[in-house]
Amino acid sequence: MRIEVRNNNVDKAMRIMKKKLTEDGFFNELREREFYESKGTKRRKAKAAAKRRADRDRKKRMENEGY
Repeated sequence: MRIEVRNNNVDKAMRIMKKKLTEDGFFNELREREFYESKGTKRRKAKAAAKRRADRDRKKRMENEGY
């Protein structure tokens, strides 16, 4: 990854770099690798995240359809 600093504006370059790393999922991966997590725990977290996504999508659909 390459970030170009223009007019000695390091702050803007840092913001751009942080945004690119966030979109890439770098910070999430660091957080996941910080501590060991068993397979069962990973599975439970993934299942809970899937349920949250499904609930959010269902709620959005209900609002759009006027329920």
